[in-house]
Amino acid sequence: MSLMRVLLCIVLPPLAVLDQGCGSIVIVTILTLCGWIPGVLAALIICTREH
Repeated sequence: MSLMRVLLCIVLPPLAVLDQGCGSIVIVTILTLCGWIPGVLAALIICTREH
């Protein structure tokens, strides 16, 4: 995972998971609206998992 992707996960979590699919975007957006930290954690987990 690149440094740019990590920074994007921290600053704008829903934008960081844009290429991961619709379900991931919805989950990260809801978690970000509930609180910034859960959204960032979810974005980092989704971006680092292997397919």
